[in-house]
Amino acid sequence: MVTWIASPGLASVAAVVSLALTGGHGGDPPLEWGRGPLTVDSLPPVPYAAHRGGAREVPENSMSGLMAAYRRGTAQVLDVDTRVLRDGTPVVFHDATLNRTTFLGGEVRGLDAREWRGVRLRPRDRLPGSWRSERPPTVAEVLDRLGGRIVLMLEVKDPRGLGRLAELIRSRGLTRSVFVNTNDPEVARRIHELGLPAQLWRSARQLRTDRPERWRSYVDLLDVDIRTRDADLRRAVRSGIPRVWAHTVVTPAQRDRALALGCNGIITDAPARLARHPVRGPGAVSAALGR
Repeated sequence: MVTWIASPGLASVAAVVSLALTGGHGGDPPLEWGRGPLTVDSLPPVPYAAHRGGAREVPENSMSGLMAAYRRGTAQVLDVDTRVLRDGTPVVFHDATLNRTTFLGGEVRGLDAREWRGVRLRPRDRLPGSWRSERPPTVAEVLDRLGGRIVLMLEVKDPRGLGRLAELIRSRGLTRSVFVNTNDPEVARRIHELGLPAQLWRSARQLRTDRPERWRSYVDLLDVDIRTRDADLRRAVRSGIPRVWAHTVVTPAQRDRALALGCNGIITDAPARLARHPVRGPGAVSAALGR
């Protein structure tokens, strides 16, 4: 069931609708035109990943927000969340329900692809700049628009859609260009078995009892909560998993602590803000330089 949610100050949703999604690359060549798509192996020693596109700077999980983050160049990875519609279509969306970020209410999985075209995002008032409402993209649209031009990070909120997600990635030749993220170690194993870079995120509470070294044979990226205790974070760094990135970082101090403790990537809601502030601290500086 879908319900409408009123939005004070907007006389008409239609008045602010902007169909920003075009599908395809819009004529822009990939960054590595002639050499194949940009891959995870091309990332700098300490990349920034824009969480939900950089949710403190742009409308989360929106095509306009992702394109803005891409054009600013302050992040080398774009992170989005994925869910599955009633008909199996993978879409870019965080919550199980529409209520928080759109003008509608009800479950995402209750809609089909045709009904999804009628959904409109509701940008937060506190975001910097001016943003119009737009349709949330499908995963296929994000892959077509940005796949191979920047490394992507797709979180699987609904594991039943993993097979279809893998098919979309493989059919576009992006198997080394997209991290597929989950909170479930067994789903991470399935991602690895599908031939895709597996990302596993863990909360601070989970990391208190986790033994990350158990996952090093199939996890390419361990995504750790910035609130994790120093000892637990150091244990994750020593696990043998090649990439250990901290989430969700919003301040330079949080970034510097993560780097000083050995993390080699930062997942942030505010990539442009972090880019304006140099890394501080001997350990953090060494990490940022890849030493």
